[in-house]
Amino acid sequence: MHKSPSSLLFFPALVYRGIIALRNLLFDTSIFRSSASPIPVVSIGNITAGGTGKTPMTDLIVNYYLKKGILPAVISRGYKRSTKGVQLVSDGKRVLLNSREAGDETVMLAWKNRAAVVVVAEQRRQGVEFIVKHFQEKTPDVIILDDAFQHRQIQRDLNIVLINASVPFWNDRMLPKGRLREPTKNIGRADLAVITKLRPNETGETLAAPLRKKGIPVIKSRIKTGKLVAIAPVDKTSSAPCDRSRTGFFAVAGIANPDSFLQSLIECGITVSMHTFFDDHEEFPLQELRNIIKKARSHNLAIVTTEKDYYRILGNTEQLALLTQIPSCYLTIEPDIFEGREILESMLDNVLKNRKTIG
Repeated sequence: MHKSPSSLLFFPALVYRGIIALRNLLFDTSIFRSSASPIPVVSIGNITAGGTGKTPMTDLIVNYYLKKGILPAVISRGYKRSTKGVQLVSDGKRVLLNSREAGDETVMLAWKNRAAVVVVAEQRRQGVEFIVKHFQEKTPDVIILDDAFQHRQIQRDLNIVLINASVPFWNDRMLPKGRLREPTKNIGRADLAVITKLRPNETGETLAAPLRKKGIPVIKSRIKTGKLVAIAPVDKTSSAPCDRSRTGFFAVAGIANPDSFLQSLIECGITVSMHTFFDDHEEFPLQELRNIIKKARSHNLAIVTTEKDYYRILGNTEQLALLTQIPSCYLTIEPDIFEGREILESMLDNVLKNRKTIG
């Protein structure tokens, strides 16, 4: 008699749940201790595996602080990076590592927020120590921990959890049987919940109501398609509009959900005549990229890729040179907070105000 894949995952999920429960208990009872940071800390994370929109939300928060003249430092794990330990991605003046060395999302954050300090570190505590030690002359005003809800070694002044509206989680199972990184009751550690990726016709109240009952403030957001930006040969930070004179576009991307990319292009009024998709975080093979450009030329198409893929391409001079031989562009996206923006901004401001009061 063959067991179903679901039943085979029951025991690993049970073991994982036990490990997580023990670890949280050790932190809750102060047997494991969380270190205090001399710099205020904002943590952004989730309770489920998979995309909840952490990077766009981190970008929004970093940008919010920068516009107010507040210097943020970002600490990220650097998913799928080739390096180990603590690495400085950006010193607030120059981006020092490429996507291969620091991870796609981290490098994108560094390029988009050039004045911010960006660090990668598996152990977020070591990242904080690095920033405190190496930026004594101009110490960042606030540290933003990317994907850190489960990383309890560092105390935080604001703990934000993101919830993907398209992936119901209240009745989900623990990894690897389900998508939960820890039991749903632990969402009570959050100071603020952000319901992300809501569709235009969705209110998110089914998810929001139980959170409010737990005393957690809730804000709601959708993904908003931004603009098409030309991939430039010289000015890497160019924001020139894309050449849309071609008859259509050839979409190329290495992301987890290419269908959402295609949908965003349609919403922008883009005609996608051809497309090629690679695995998430996969670097475009050079020969395949040459073939794509050849096909695009023969059909009078422009190339369009994602913002994340574009910032990966910046670290590859051969790919960048190829893409600037033909009209090429990337599509930006950003979170659209349609309910509770004032709550988020007030809590972000209070992170600094409360520290000054305590100090």
